[in-house]
Amino acid sequence: MEYVKISGTDIRCSRIGLGCWAIGGWLWGGSDERESIDTILSALGRGINLVDTAAIYGFGRSEEIVGKALAEHGRRDKVVIATKAGLDWTTGKVYRNSARDRIIQEVEDSLERLRTDYIDIYQIHWPDFDTPVEEAAEAMNDLYKSGKIRAIGVSNYSVGQMDAFRRIAPLHTSQPPYNIFERAIECDVFPYCDSNGITMLLYGAICRGLLSGRMKGDTKFEGDDIRKADPKFKEPRFGEYLKAVGKLDDYARRKYGKRVIHLAIRWMLDRAPGHITLWGARRPDQLDPIPELTGWSLDKDDFEAIDKILAETIKEPVGPEFMAPPEHRPGV
Repeated sequence: MEYVKISGTDIRCSRIGLGCWAIGGWLWGGSDERESIDTILSALGRGINLVDTAAIYGFGRSEEIVGKALAEHGRRDKVVIATKAGLDWTTGKVYRNSARDRIIQEVEDSLERLRTDYIDIYQIHWPDFDTPVEEAAEAMNDLYKSGKIRAIGVSNYSVGQMDAFRRIAPLHTSQPPYNIFERAIECDVFPYCDSNGITMLLYGAICRGLLSGRMKGDTKFEGDDIRKADPKFKEPRFGEYLKAVGKLDDYARRKYGKRVIHLAIRWMLDRAPGHITLWGARRPDQLDPIPELTGWSLDKDDFEAIDKILAETIKEPVGPEFMAPPEHRPGV
């Protein structure tokens, strides 16, 4: 396992972190608690020490499961917990809320669910257009100074929003979406974070399962599964993306004796050195590819070959914009 220090802190993280959205069940068709706990313990046993969750994942459920897993693990000091605030569901609908009182309440709720007295990396989940960035930054800075959180982060923030935030408080991490298929941050957020010493926690590494290599044209998504609303999983795009996955898999086999999932994660690690890749899983077996990720790396020719495959197969690429919650809270 490769490790990196979070900029401006003494926090040492594995360059692969476990993403725990699906573990919360919500928008992923449910999850099994025991299997979820076993997944977290398996990740820790494989050298992953960063567990990324959020209050909104399962409306607290994911954090509760992480707390139970860490209690079983028994070594809180060996685990880096990253969680998020700033999404409110108290009215029955999910909306952005980074008001000071909301953040202060959320951190206490998260600490209780996680069974800990501090959070390593605390992040604002989405920018709140109804609350000044400065108000949210001041609240986060107060939590940082109090010792309840060890690092301050934001997620899905633009460069302008991060700039405004950094005028009030230190900013140690940024969590944007990034993977082989979704690269909008290369134009702005990526270079900004590199230039300003902000460690990125890059989410969506296998693009909601597309890059796992397990999906087929007749794959179905049940219940509240978010992929039912994802344009990538609707024809004709779904067929195009699956064709790209097939070609990427062939390339990985020929060049490295690997599979597309190994190529996708290795691409992330090599494309963003010094940063962290978040890999979502809710079953222990989904982490089996980890041993195949070390001992090799991609070069310039590989990056060009991957880009060529995408250009040949995907006619109308689309990003993860569909996941964004409403920009304004109800009644505003």
